[in-house]
Amino acid sequence: MSSDSDIQTTTRGFCCKLCNVNLPNLSSVEQHVKGRKHQTLSGVRSTRKSHEEHSVFVSGIKPQISSTDLTEYFEQFGAVSDVIVDKDKGVYAIVQFSESESIQAALACVEHRLQGLKLRVKPREKKEFKLIPKKKNDPQSLQQIFDRLKPELCQLSSVDAQMKLLVERLQLGENEKKARGLVVQLLQEVFVEFFPDSQILLFGSSVNTFGIHSCDLDLFLDLENTKTFQARAKTSTEQAGEGVSDDGRSEDSILSDIDLSTASAAEVLELVATILKRCVPSVHKVHVVSTARLPVVKYHHRELNLHGDITLNNRLGVRNTRFLQLLSGLEERLRPLVFTVRYWAKQKQIAGNPSGAGPLLNNYALTLLVVFFLQNCRPPVLPTVDQLRDMACEEEECVIDGWNCTFPSQPIAVQPSQNTQDLCSLLAGFFTFYTQFDFPSSIISLRQGCALPITDFLSQAKDGKASPEGPASEPKLGPLNLLDPFELSHNVAGNVNERSLCSFQKACQEADKFCRSPRYQNKSSKGKSWGLGRLLAPLGAAQQAHPERLVITIPFRTAALPEGLRGELHSAGDGFRLLWSRKVCSAVEVVLKNVLRCELEASTAPGPEEMETTLNDSTQSVESNSDGSPQRTGTKRPLPSGSDDSATPPGKKLRLARTAKADFPPWVCVQKHAVWVGRRKVRRELVKGPDIRPEGSCLELESQVTASIADKEPELKDPLEFKVCPQTVGGTENTRLLLNVEPGSDKAGVFHDFFHFLEVFVPKMVETVLESGAGSA
Repeated sequence: MSSDSDIQTTTRGFCCKLCNVNLPNLSSVEQHVKGRKHQTLSGVRSTRKSHEEHSVFVSGIKPQISSTDLTEYFEQFGAVSDVIVDKDKGVYAIVQFSESESIQAALACVEHRLQGLKLRVKPREKKEFKLIPKKKNDPQSLQQIFDRLKPELCQLSSVDAQMKLLVERLQLGENEKKARGLVVQLLQEVFVEFFPDSQILLFGSSVNTFGIHSCDLDLFLDLENTKTFQARAKTSTEQAGEGVSDDGRSEDSILSDIDLSTASAAEVLELVATILKRCVPSVHKVHVVSTARLPVVKYHHRELNLHGDITLNNRLGVRNTRFLQLLSGLEERLRPLVFTVRYWAKQKQIAGNPSGAGPLLNNYALTLLVVFFLQNCRPPVLPTVDQLRDMACEEEECVIDGWNCTFPSQPIAVQPSQNTQDLCSLLAGFFTFYTQFDFPSSIISLRQGCALPITDFLSQAKDGKASPEGPASEPKLGPLNLLDPFELSHNVAGNVNERSLCSFQKACQEADKFCRSPRYQNKSSKGKSWGLGRLLAPLGAAQQAHPERLVITIPFRTAALPEGLRGELHSAGDGFRLLWSRKVCSAVEVVLKNVLRCELEASTAPGPEEMETTLNDSTQSVESNSDGSPQRTGTKRPLPSGSDDSATPPGKKLRLARTAKADFPPWVCVQKHAVWVGRRKVRRELVKGPDIRPEGSCLELESQVTASIADKEPELKDPLEFKVCPQTVGGTENTRLLLNVEPGSDKAGVFHDFFHFLEVFVPKMVETVLESGAGSA
């Protein structure tokens, strides 16, 4: 066990006091102590403890006393490494010495006087280091907010009116906009002192017309003019010698310590963080996030309770803001739709990562999903990015970092949409659209306004060819692929994992079902909740509880596939996922039946994955239209004769036909021997040589191990019964086969040990079987 003093023994295992996490066993304790989170917090704690031991607390100063004045005064007691002055009131400071002996000398001095002021010096208070967890979306808090909003929504006469009220209640008010403007003005005044000719540009939710109360204040610090100033000042200094630049500004500034033309973004951001900490009133909790896709400085404004980011080199973010402003000016229905969908997603806990990073959808991705849906309405509500580019004049051409970001600057240059659907119909259409959308095989492109086949995209990325619109496109592929309108190498939803996507589609299915019911559009005469009053209800506690699922994951890894199989998958084109899943299922059957000697039989009853309506299934189901003709699930229902194309088609939600057959039905398995117990010892006895292969690397050897255990050990008194339900999920690089394991009879209580063995053993053996060709279907 680790000797770390932060680890405490509990009734259920162990607990780390520093990180505030529970650990089930000794091996997890060892891993946790060596992990990044524990090591980082240990380092921060050590640094803070060192600072406390080398610092004194000074009070009785006034705002006109600078850190330089304090440094010069306290250097008589020893070398001063840092001085932190209270920037809000300027009445106290913390002086940090390089040596602890200097503290005793400062405290031993009877009286401290500086510029006529009597200073009070005492030891710095030592505080226990504690991790303050980041606040997450509290379901109870969401419920309280919604409870105040729901009565107003239910009193209105239409869903359209409800959506407009939602915008009024959530959008940024004029006073909030003015307060944010004052913060930006203050930051501009501060930064221009350190970075001459620099500019602070506001972008994101605060100005793209979709901002809500307490949304982040996103800022772009443009230093291009500062780099020019610095280069000119250097040239002037070299010609005239030490002194001042040709602008008459002293070079004895922060720019003397850093060369912006060669400094890394992380170095500049550290400098920005220092300026925020020491020079901007009410700003605290400043820290640099250098691991983000675009490194930023995060901060919090205490007086306004406002969180914000400052980033460098983000002209594309500013351009995206202008793009959303244009779309909002083009179509007045866009804002109510975006506000409603965002609020709905937050209520259902499928969006809004609390710490800024996580697997949930972010607001920008949700906004682009709404825009893409409106591009695909019939007739379209919004034009594609390519169409907007063609409408722009020569003066409006814009290329940023090699990406074509051209679009008209004014909405008047774009023809209005011919679509006349109301907000109520469009909202219902959004849920229907994404309930039926095939995410795994598609890449969403707002530039072209359509879903691009993922196989075509992969072949293009594999060849390394540059896009005609910009640099080579190599976005991070995932379960949900949503390309940025301009930066085609950026998957806006690259953080979303399979579970989050499934939650999003499931929430869309439930919303789609509700929108087909009378309670969506018809106001209740009995005062019951209807329309948005019901649709936007927070996720209940019963809905949040999920039973434990036993799942074995077999990922699609091209490097692990034999050359012959890779060729077959390439020839299969769009059907590569189905072919791969068949091959893997055949290999799984070989592992269970031949290697582990399970008794197998195909189940005739449908598995849970066959009963659900999911678009991750590789099979397609067939339904009948009203005229008896077959219709594929996921296609649009034909409209009744004489109906308007702009109207939402009536009818019930499409369901998966229960008669549809899966390529591999669930297996019902029986294991009569404890083949997972002492397996490594038996392998060593069989090999008895220096050339010991890794476990799961030899089909014949593993079969012999199982046979040896079965011959020497007695059968289990109560054989293990379980069912294995295969399911293919994901797309391209994230394609994987999930083996959902459902335990049956387990009187001895050993099934979980058996499952943990299968969880590691089966994926290894499947690769071996595929390599040998024994599982070819």
